[in-house]
Amino acid sequence: MDYSTLISPSLGILVGILMGLTGAGGGILSVPLLIFFLGLPIAEAAPIALCAVALASSIGAILGLKNKILRYKAAIFMAIFGSILSPVGLWLTRQIPNAPLQILFSVILLYVAINLFFQARNELRGIPEINRKPPPCLVLPAVGKLQWTVPCARALILSGSIAGFLSGLLGVGGGFIIVPALKRYTDLPIKSIVATSLGVLAIITGGGAIFSAASGNLNLMVAAPFSIAALVGLLLGQLLGKKISGPNVQLIFAIFTLLVAISLLIRGALNLRLEIFSLIEVTPLASLFSC
Repeated sequence: MDYSTLISPSLGILVGILMGLTGAGGGILSVPLLIFFLGLPIAEAAPIALCAVALASSIGAILGLKNKILRYKAAIFMAIFGSILSPVGLWLTRQIPNAPLQILFSVILLYVAINLFFQARNELRGIPEINRKPPPCLVLPAVGKLQWTVPCARALILSGSIAGFLSGLLGVGGGFIIVPALKRYTDLPIKSIVATSLGVLAIITGGGAIFSAASGNLNLMVAAPFSIAALVGLLLGQLLGKKISGPNVQLIFAIFTLLVAISLLIRGALNLRLEIFSLIEVTPLASLFSC
């Protein structure tokens, strides 16, 4: 019996609940969970994770459009550059050995977890954010739309490109890049930032998932139940989120993410050690045959 048919939807529900509780950020744990419980390398887990994030973020983006809080021009603009680099990341992930990719992923997870932890702690303690200078992308009060300038466009291009590249390389949605970037470079309200981020993710991850399927690198038998279950979990998570305070959820999620990151780092380091030892053992034999 192929237990992945049972494990995959269970993992999908867990990821969906985390996404519903924390926003798009929960999707970053898709790849580590697929690695730990299904034993998949990152090159196989990344496209599956992209499918789940694409489906969930698309629903969120549609709701954002309906509620008129999604800045669709900014989302499309960022997604264009992200979509260009996402296939590059998908191609690169199949060229790099699995162990270095796991270590890179764990480092990014550590960064996300530490940032989330301090943000949640400051919010629980009532510590205000440090005053900053006006961002390059300002909302025009008269029309309620962003004022486009060269610095604004440059900031959005950079953010979208990085999110797209990491989305393809590691199977992450990129929300942990886009949301902080929109907070830093715009004066949009948080609900609009989240909705706009979901719009960007829907386009980038959707394109990445289609590219993976077209190139034959997507395991649909795992991706389909995982993605559908993640959508169900997303709806459950949103219901639970109404009963739990945001900072407490973020703090718990940060600690959980930190534990996953440390576990993935240890696993990646052990795998890298095995790969190095196997390379050392094979090299003398290869040199003998070449003589």
